[in-house]
Amino acid sequence: MAARKKVVVLTGAGISAESGIKTFRDSGGLWEEHDVMEVASIEGWHRNKELVLEFYNARRRQLNDVRPNAAHQALAKLESKFETVVITQNVDDLHERGGSTNVIHLHGELKKVRSTLDPALIYDWDKDLHLGDKCEKGAQLRPHIVWFGEYVPMLEVAAAEVEFADMIIVVGTSMQVYPAAGLVGYAPSHAKVYYIDPNPSLNPEMRSIAHLEVIAEVATTGVPKLVEKLLNERG
Repeated sequence: MAARKKVVVLTGAGISAESGIKTFRDSGGLWEEHDVMEVASIEGWHRNKELVLEFYNARRRQLNDVRPNAAHQALAKLESKFETVVITQNVDDLHERGGSTNVIHLHGELKKVRSTLDPALIYDWDKDLHLGDKCEKGAQLRPHIVWFGEYVPMLEVAAAEVEFADMIIVVGTSMQVYPAAGLVGYAPSHAKVYYIDPNPSLNPEMRSIAHLEVIAEVATTGVPKLVEKLLNERG
């Protein structure tokens, strides 16, 4: 029996936007008139913890009002015939709710919080987070999110997955923001790369790919079509 081929999926804000989740790009980098750096940086956290907490509380609450879309659900179907890893820049849980079982969150997760004293103390969290909510060591809890300027701890794990990919699907991301944008550069030379975006733009790594197919569609139409094609090819 032939070994299962490995598919690595790289996703960004565009796939979640089609479920109704707002992106900073849509709002010009603002959230209720606050610059992104006020609510998504360690400096912003030190200046105004209550503002940062309310920003993520609002985003966490929004998860109750959105559902996985056809793209999330289609990607989960790949697991029936491929070894599948989803590497996402998104902090929502739509991939998991759509059925994917192997998801790497590069930028953290809305439904988790962690200790400001010990980053290894991570807790599942589906309610609002307030000042005074503390870890078992007595330190304030913060969103389990990688803020601008912070180290991306899952980046090396993600790169190791890409290194062994037979196919890569890029969807919902312009692949212009580093370090995530550099992940495609870890792909082996034989890997086929599918780039799904209604307005595709190619960064230097993408332009250098030998086996690249661009699908100029939104995620909810382009992903199901590609997944059906790949599953049919596997028989």
